[in-house]
Amino acid sequence: MSPAREPTKHRAQTRRSDTVCDLRAAIRRAARQEQFLEVVSAEEARARFTRALDLSPLPATTVALAAALGRVLAEDVAAPIDVPSFDRANVDGFAVRAADTVGATDTAPRRLRLNGEVIVCGHAPAITVDAGAATTIATGGMIPRGADAVVMIEHTELIEDEDGAPAIEVRRGAGAGQYISYAGSDIARGETVLRRKTRISSREIGMLAACGVAEVAVVRKPKVAVLSTGDELVAPGGTLAPARVYDSNGAILVAAITEAGGEPVSFGALPDEESAIEAAMRAALAQCDMVVLSGGTSKGAGDLSHRVATKLGAPGILVHGVALKPGKPLLLAVIEGKPLAVLPGFPTSAIFTFHAFVAPVIRARAGLPGETARSIEAEVPVRIPSELGRKEFVLVALVPAESGPAAFPLAKGSGAVTSFSQADGFLEVDALASSLDAGTRAPVTLIGPDVALSDLVIMGSHDVALDIVLGTLAERGIAARSIAVGSLGGVAAVERGECDLAPVHLIDPATGVYNAHLIRPGVALVKGWRRMQGLVHRPQDARFAGMDATQALRVALADKTCLMVNRNAGSGTRVLIDRLLAGARPSGYSNQPRSHNAVAAAVAQGRADWGVAIAPVAKLYGLSFLPIAPEDYDFLLRESRRERAAVQAFLALLRDPAVREKIRALGNDVAGG
Repeated sequence: MSPAREPTKHRAQTRRSDTVCDLRAAIRRAARQEQFLEVVSAEEARARFTRALDLSPLPATTVALAAALGRVLAEDVAAPIDVPSFDRANVDGFAVRAADTVGATDTAPRRLRLNGEVIVCGHAPAITVDAGAATTIATGGMIPRGADAVVMIEHTELIEDEDGAPAIEVRRGAGAGQYISYAGSDIARGETVLRRKTRISSREIGMLAACGVAEVAVVRKPKVAVLSTGDELVAPGGTLAPARVYDSNGAILVAAITEAGGEPVSFGALPDEESAIEAAMRAALAQCDMVVLSGGTSKGAGDLSHRVATKLGAPGILVHGVALKPGKPLLLAVIEGKPLAVLPGFPTSAIFTFHAFVAPVIRARAGLPGETARSIEAEVPVRIPSELGRKEFVLVALVPAESGPAAFPLAKGSGAVTSFSQADGFLEVDALASSLDAGTRAPVTLIGPDVALSDLVIMGSHDVALDIVLGTLAERGIAARSIAVGSLGGVAAVERGECDLAPVHLIDPATGVYNAHLIRPGVALVKGWRRMQGLVHRPQDARFAGMDATQALRVALADKTCLMVNRNAGSGTRVLIDRLLAGARPSGYSNQPRSHNAVAAAVAQGRADWGVAIAPVAKLYGLSFLPIAPEDYDFLLRESRRERAAVQAFLALLRDPAVREKIRALGNDVAGG
């Protein structure tokens, strides 16, 4: 070895030595952490947390009426004035003395001279209504002195008396108080118009404004600090480098805290450095009433949050580990009376544990009542396996089935950002159950106030062109639910009657024909469009320069360093791939993601060198595309649903020239579709 290379080797050995030391230190830290991870039930975790907290509403603060919407009154509000504050007319007509109209009829009218005044809103009357007189008055006008009734203009006729002076004939008698709202008839001075603990809506705003109240005492919103931890986090809008992710949890929690009645204070995303996390948590506790941190709760080397929490004050950590799925690593602490919650880093786990343990504390401190869960009973169409010993919450989409609502599990996992937003509700699997069997009827706890079954349900393989059709439906007021379960999942769903249409692209290995073999009694095939499949690679990969797909495949199979990304078994693309490989198993064959996008991402990011995907996806990821063969993306239709208005609208859009042109613009073939 040349002397010039020895320092390089020495530095490499030093780095390896440092890495080994770091790993050993991490293992020791994880071992020390064991004492904190005592997994308890959700009920026990909630009880420990609430016992250590003051859950009474926070002290009052005064806000302007314009800022009071949604706030909770801290004190009773008594009316400082009468509403209305004067006697006023309820109709357009004439202010009169009721005694002057007794016996008036069309055949025997009563004549009254007309005062030379017109009373309109906002002007106090100047002339007294004497016996035998009347004053013109508009709706809302102040009743003049001497008058005790109002006659409608429709029950009078304008005339002139003997002297040519204006007068009216009253053709219907008026009782005392007719068409008059007396002072205080709506709200009386000193009356309690709103009571403490009332949540102020637009109606209450109107009442307070009518009383002249310009500011009101409300329960102070709890200030809730929001922190995210992780070296991988990037603020939304920033540049996303390899292995980095956007901090979605921070945004989700800020919004969820606002919804729960709190005032979020964002501290941003922090690196996985104990000193930085400790400094931020101490600052958050000093400035806010509560602290919510996401990430850093797992039992592992990267778990820094629990170590910081042990230093912050008494009583400290109360719970670290809850028998829930998702949400097991939850940490709950109280620091000098202030709640501290460290939520799991995965989005679904974070939002579940937030709503279960943190939101009730925020609502209590904001003076809001606890939320009452709404639920409906639904049939579970597929078996849901579960882990013994942990109560599991399963997010579901509600779809109309033949026998009523069906709860279809959303199987994206706790790391998926979209799971919670796309769910209609969740069902519980008991800790002592290993599964929830297909056909079980179970209560589904609804998420959000506006859960309604969709007009159209589509379950199967997703395609970006499908979004064009569904977007057009939405513009026409038709609510469609699309659940991506793959082609085979769609076939099963349409056969069970859980959807109206199932998008599929499955080739019959025996005939090479797409989708026709999926037709069943009661299930028809509706043609969609054709998508070109091809070999994708990075444009700068010189190994494939100037080649067609056949040549590129030959090069890829011959080069052991050329890494493939496959597709999942059962997909139409996988059938095509296996036919092309003819039994070969190139490097990367076992890497089998479930979508064209995942294939393209793996190639674009350099985790693989080639794969098979469709042309529109290759374009999205900036990849070179070598055509292989088209595939048919069609729809299985549940015949019993064909005549439904939403289904007819969908089928019409498949034939709509404007929609077809948009689908064609993505690189698809709709000729004859």
